[in-house]
Amino acid sequence: MKNLFLAFMTMLAVSLVACAGKNENKSEASADGKSKVLVAYFSASGVTKGVAEQMQKLSGAEIHEIVPAEIYTDADLDWRNKQSRSSIEMNDDKARTALKEPKTDVAAFDTIYIGYPIWWDLAPRVINTWIESNDLKGKVIVPFATSGGSTISNSVKDLRRLYPDLDIKDGKLLNSPSEAELKTFLEK
Repeated sequence: MKNLFLAFMTMLAVSLVACAGKNENKSEASADGKSKVLVAYFSASGVTKGVAEQMQKLSGAEIHEIVPAEIYTDADLDWRNKQSRSSIEMNDDKARTALKEPKTDVAAFDTIYIGYPIWWDLAPRVINTWIESNDLKGKVIVPFATSGGSTISNSVKDLRRLYPDLDIKDGKLLNSPSEAELKTFLEK
């Protein structure tokens, strides 16, 4: 009985030390009271990249470009051609574009802004690959998008459908945003 009690007390002490260590690390990561923010983006033509860079500059967040293993050519992006790479990918819900860097170290971040151009009223499949390749549970995910004519709402609805366990916020369409518009978006 005495050995059982000592074993229990030892396990309790180890658990308390482990919990204390986790709380210390969390305090260090957010000692200034601000959450750690990452701006991750995919940009085929440079428009989304420009918005992501503006966001990073205004917020001081870390930035990460989501790069496909095979870069899209102009022919790949021809939405009028049903045989173009982007058309084939977007017409297949299961398509997942290979990434140049399969994993991104997201452990230190509390909030992740994910940027993309709107393709076929959705996020490009490379975004699905990135989400599925990284552990985003417990993170606040805030989409932002660029588009010549679509809204962001259907792409966010689709991301929520595909990833119901993630905390995906409404997001915002940011076509040539002003500094004031970006600041307001980043403060939410």
